[in-house]
Order: sequence, then structure tokens, then C-alpha cells
Amino acid sequence: MKKPPVVVIVGHIDHGKSTLLDYIRKTNIVAGEAGGITQQISAYEVEHETDGKKELITFLDTPGHESFSSMRNRGAQIADLAILIVSAEEGVKAQTKEALKSILDANLPFLVAINKIDRPNANPEKIKQELAENEVFVESYGGQIPSVNISAKVGTGINELLDMIILVSDLDPKSGDPKKTGEGIILETNRDPKIGITATVIIKDGTFTTGDFVGCGPVVAKIKKMEDFAGRTIKEAHFSSPVLLYGFSDVPTAGEPIISFKNKKESDNYLKELDNSKKHTADNKGQMVSDNGELVEIPIVIKADTIGTLEAVEKEISKIADDRVRLRIVNSGIGAITDTDIKVVAGSTNPIVIGFQTKVDKTARDIAERFEVAIHTFDIIYKLTEWLADEVVARRPKVMTEEIIGKAKVIKVFSQTKDKQVVGGQVTEGIFARNKEVKIIRRDTEIGRGKISQLEQNKAKADKVEIGNQFGTMIESKINIASGDIIEVIEKTAK
Repeated sequence: MKKPPVVVIVGHIDHGKSTLLDYIRKTNIVAGEAGGITQQISAYEVEHETDGKKELITFLDTPGHESFSSMRNRGAQIADLAILIVSAEEGVKAQTKEALKSILDANLPFLVAINKIDRPNANPEKIKQELAENEVFVESYGGQIPSVNISAKVGTGINELLDMIILVSDLDPKSGDPKKTGEGIILETNRDPKIGITATVIIKDGTFTTGDFVGCGPVVAKIKKMEDFAGRTIKEAHFSSPVLLYGFSDVPTAGEPIISFKNKKESDNYLKELDNSKKHTADNKGQMVSDNGELVEIPIVIKADTIGTLEAVEKEISKIADDRVRLRIVNSGIGAITDTDIKVVAGSTNPIVIGFQTKVDKTARDIAERFEVAIHTFDIIYKLTEWLADEVVARRPKVMTEEIIGKAKVIKVFSQTKDKQVVGGQVTEGIFARNKEVKIIRRDTEIGRGKISQLEQNKAKADKVEIGNQFGTMIESKINIASGDIIEVIEKTAK
């Protein structure tokens, strides 16, 4: 069965995305139904008649501010087709280029809507030239990218734009099977004190039905209620539809796949498989240190007031780079910091729990104190990132480096026990010093290590012996040292 296209509109914040979406919604949705799912990202269905057939189209809207580019990218990945909107007055801007990159990275088919053609300074031909300079060649310039001149304000060209959406989607048609269990993408999540946790889902294939169990990562829930984009309670929904799901006890992760199950047994099996896969990959302590101390992993839990601010915080944290410290977000969500957030990292080494523009439950504070988990809250994002950057520097592991500061040749072996070697030798390079670690070299190959526990020169105790001089020494080592071996003296330094 043909799958209606899911369309994302992207472009500069002031080039008319919201105006276009509003116009399409008001003129293609029955009066009184144009409400619905409008959190950080909105979604709705419209019906458009072309060539005598009525076609459904699902539209997504994405925020324009730079801080929320991760949401913009996520919108592009969920969509089947993109509209790049460009003002006929202002032309290609930095956000236009960023939006174009999101489209190309997602390998999405797209078309260009040149908006505001009703304005006195509108110059669509100039815009096409600017697009060509950015390697976007529209059809009237000999390329393959369709373009439509529109005015989202007065409605000029909107029908032609909708026709073009259907035409482009028909060139690469998507199909779906309504008999399958539902598969979708979490578009947005929300926590409301009155109604609990909800998730906006774009259905990619199959059917979601009230009463189904759904799984998104480690979060499993039973759908208690389902609404369409207009806020009407529905029993089932098919591919390409935006729906609002009720019934979650934990917040699922926005941008992640969600699948449905017909019964609890299937959802339990899903969780078992997920747990088994985690056992093979998970770090039990939440912190990893390589053998040479090169990498430390810091587990972090982040809570924020909204999904939008949460993603902005996660994006800023991702910019904090260090070759010896890895920040790993083990859990994130919206709402107050609770005891569950503390328990997630209670067994980890030096975890951090961060709250941004949110509160901390009393129970969470008590448990954090008991398990010695640090909680830090912030209201200004740069204060958070400055503090975290300082923490990364403070927690950088010291890398031990070795430098050879002296060499000596073994002339005679006086005695050997299980773990002590008494030998005589001569310093050939640098110095030979007491309490230093040594490498034992035989025929240019290291055969073991030891430590200089006693040192004498001319039968008198010495702390070091310099080049050219002979000495007697006791080396703590289980390796049997032989005449002719080379002893290299090591200086270790932490950097």
C-alpha cells in the first residue's frame, strides 16, 4: 500500500516556514481541527486533491534556532521528503546552508520553495542564481531540483507546491503494510503533572493500536490512550500518521525507534534480548581506564525542563573534547531529578548528575548523599559547560612516561635467590641510581624488570653511580641476571 509522504520544511528562521505551515494547515484541514500536536516539533496531516485523487501528506515543523540543530537533523531523518524554503527577498543565508546540509546528510529528496514573492523586493531569479552558487540547481536552471514560487502569506503557489510534493514522492514511492505491528520514530516527549508522560510518534510502517505494548530502548509501556494530530481520541493509526501516545512511566528518548507488540510476553522478550545485548557491551562501573591510563570515562545523567533545552545542553556537552576523558551520557530526560536518576549511576565511579533549569527531589538528595553521587544544577548554559570543562581537566588521568636515564653492563653475578640478585657492573651511560626501576636486557631483548634496592660504590653505600664507574648492587627481580646483561635505569614521569 502506498505510504503518504512525511515532509519536513527547513530553512532560515525568518523565511516563512511557520507561515507556510499555518497556511497549509488552515486551508487543507477541516475548520476546528487545526490544533493538536504542537510541542517543540509540530506535526499534522493534510488532505490534498491532485489529478482527481485525494492524497494525504504529513508535515513536520522544526525549530529554527541554531541551538536546536540536533532536532532539525532529527526531523530530516524522520521525513521522506524535504522542502527548503528561501526568501525571495533575502536569499541564501547561513541557516539555509545548514538546513541544506541536513537534507544532504540525510540523503533526502527535496524541492525548493521560494517564498515571499508578493513582496516589492522579491527576485526569484536572483535566488535561483544564489542556489546554483551553492550547488543547488533547480529545474529552470538546467538542474533536477524542482522549485515553486510561493507566497505563504496570501497563498500564491501553495496548490502547485502540494502538487509538486505528491509528484516528487511518486518518483520514489514508499510503501507500508497496515497488517504489521507498528514501527515509528519518537518525535517528541513531554511530561505533564496532570496527564503524565506522552510521546509524539511518526508511524513509519504498520499499525499502532490502543492496548498495544510499545518499546523504545529500555522503556516499555502499554498504550492507554492514543490521539491523532487534531487531539481526537483514536483506537488505531497507520503509517505516516503523527500520533500522541499515553501510558509511559519513564520518558522514552526522542529521535529513537519505537516498536509495538501485541502482548506483554512479546515486550518481555524484547527487554530480555535488550539486556543480553547490553551485557556484552556495557561497562559495569561506568568508567573505563586503559592499561596505560589514557582514557577515563565519566558517567553523566542530565535532566532539564524541556526536550529543547535538554538537547541544547547535550549539544554543548558534546563539544567538550579531551583525548583522555570521555563524557558518557548514561541517562537523560525532562523534569525534576529523582531517585531513579541517582540509582542509574549509584554503582559507577565518580558519576555526575546535572540539572538544567529544573529541581531536585528531596528523596533524590537523600539517596545521592548516601551513595556519594554529586548533583549540580544550573540555569545558565555557559556556566554549566565552563564548570564541566574544569571537571574534565581535574579528572584527566596522568599518563606515565618512561625515560632511560642510565645503562650499565653486568660484569659479575655474586649471588641469586628467588627474588633478589646481587651483581657487580659498570655504568656505560647516564647514572645508576638506588630505588629506580630497571629493565633487564639480554641480546637486545627485554627479559624482565626489577628494582635497585641497594647500591654500593667502592664498598660504600651510594645513592647513585655515574658513567664510567663500577658498582655493586642488589636488584629485586625474579629474573636470573647473567654476566653480559645490560641493565637500563628507568625514570617514570606522570604527565
